[in-house]
Amino acid sequence: MAGMQAWRIYEFGSAEMLKRETLDRPTPGPGEILVAIKATSINPVDYKTRRGEFPVIGEDKLPLTLGRDAAGVVEAVGDDVEGFVHGQRVYGMPGFERGTYATHILMKPAELALLPDHLDMSGAGALPLAALTAWQGLFDHGELKQGETVLVHGAAGGVGHLAVQFAKAKDARVIATGRSADQEFLHGLHADVVVDTAKTDLGSLDEKVDLVYDLIGGDEQGKEWKLVKDGGRFVSTLAEPDANEATRRSVKTARYLAEPNGGQLAEIAKLVTAGTVHAAIDRSFAFADLRAAHTRLEEAHVQGKIIVTIDDEDEG
Repeated sequence: MAGMQAWRIYEFGSAEMLKRETLDRPTPGPGEILVAIKATSINPVDYKTRRGEFPVIGEDKLPLTLGRDAAGVVEAVGDDVEGFVHGQRVYGMPGFERGTYATHILMKPAELALLPDHLDMSGAGALPLAALTAWQGLFDHGELKQGETVLVHGAAGGVGHLAVQFAKAKDARVIATGRSADQEFLHGLHADVVVDTAKTDLGSLDEKVDLVYDLIGGDEQGKEWKLVKDGGRFVSTLAEPDANEATRRSVKTARYLAEPNGGQLAEIAKLVTAGTVHAAIDRSFAFADLRAAHTRLEEAHVQGKIIVTIDDEDEG
């Protein structure tokens, strides 16, 4: 049986807990697609899971291959799969039970979208989790409409910088927050208003917004509530918005985790193809340096995404 390489954790802790191993390459069963991964990326949920701080993954799930982003090539297709054939370029996000820090992964058709030939594979590997998180937060949960105003709090990170671009593509007005070092980056994303949170208290802003998109959590939510209109929406990836405040002001709220959605990834690929949206790359690491990629995201202030590329020689 052919082999594959994967980084797995057997216990929670530092980046040193990531162990590179040789495993058997899986064979796709009915309704499954074997993808040879060429690029993945590091997300905050990855190092939080590695540290044992993500409640969805407990010790009973170990050993575990981390990673939620995959861009690669269809290597084999199981029975009852339509729309995908050997050799196609694809990208997608698997469920939590399957990780992408590997040279190969079994995917389901609903988790994948075709990747146009002219789109960069490594850039596509940066997109799935962050892009789906931003898309679902703004449009599924946040119901953002053309002409409305959205506050993207924490706009320079992986999810935030894509949320700014998606909202602008929807012809929404965007207020983006970031640190002093993020100001030029956020202006480059064409945010309408850029707030330096080191110099401006969020709660002091006069403008009211239709949607608060919270990527910060914690005490910042109290300041965000001062900005949302009565009858507006408040969506967070981190902390449940205040239910009492929501009831008092008739604000619709949501705290959510992104779900795999190949159809939405296909729509996102169209925006990337058109040049409307791009994934900003902070730094690229080789597969052999995956621990260093984890440490970079965990310890540095990152604008955009950290990607990991996988070459043919990594597969043995």
